[in-house]
Amino acid sequence: MHLKYLRAFAVLAEELHFGRAAERLAVAQPQLSVWIRRLEQDLGVVLFDRNSRAVRLTDAGHAVHGPILKTLESASLIERAAMLGSSAVVGQVVVGYAGASSRDVVPPLAKAVRAAEPGIELKLKSLVYGGLAPAQVSAGAIDVGFARLPVRDKGVRTRVFAHERILVALPEDHPLASAEAVALKDLASEPFVAFPATIGSNLWDATTRLALEEGFSPRVMQEAPDSYAVLSLVAAGVGVSLTLSSVRHINPPGLVYRELAGPPTYLAVAVVWRDHGIGRATQAVLDIFEQIMPTPADPPGRILG
Repeated sequence: MHLKYLRAFAVLAEELHFGRAAERLAVAQPQLSVWIRRLEQDLGVVLFDRNSRAVRLTDAGHAVHGPILKTLESASLIERAAMLGSSAVVGQVVVGYAGASSRDVVPPLAKAVRAAEPGIELKLKSLVYGGLAPAQVSAGAIDVGFARLPVRDKGVRTRVFAHERILVALPEDHPLASAEAVALKDLASEPFVAFPATIGSNLWDATTRLALEEGFSPRVMQEAPDSYAVLSLVAAGVGVSLTLSSVRHINPPGLVYRELAGPPTYLAVAVVWRDHGIGRATQAVLDIFEQIMPTPADPPGRILG
């Protein structure tokens, strides 16, 4: 069973179109058909249903899809190890990240790992919510993640690498938009746009905590799945929101950011990994990340935890 047959299967299973798959593999379409037939002969099963309208995986095709992808990943690691020699760190590290707040983290990490340890493959996994990262790490679904403190999941370790300042997001025509800073108590009667309460968002927990300290419970008018959606709804006038300095680059028309009145208030951001049994590649990635983003001193103001 040749690796080229497995690669052909993987690409065709993704494209479900012989022409596009052949183009990606840089081979003629008849050659691709030959490789798929030979793989089916080797396995003794039919992997694809083919007709004039569509290409679909059979039940057998679905069954072998995962193992074939893992085999190709292993083959890639073998090729890296052979090329780099026995002294190099070789492996795959799955890094979970979420949305807008990771834009200043993932690219420099990927660049630094590529320069320092080319034998390590970073596999980036997008998470809907950053708050899911600790549980994903604990479950072994990802090797490294990023989350805001507090992290209460068992079996994980954390290291703070940044502090995000809490800001107020308002529609530009809001009466408070003309102020440089907004007191949270002045938002007591306002509708809020927020992440779903069921996901365990540390930002929403902080919003609720700060509001309760001011004597009110925030009234959620609309929930939204990510910072882009939350801030777009604020810009549209649906409500107001507390957000973080890391997403200030999101700038839909009609949105303004204002400081939260009083001493600056922060959430700490941490890298998360399992507290035991991590491999050399994961440890190398953590070491590289600490070099490029060391733990900073506490900023003046208040850090929620």
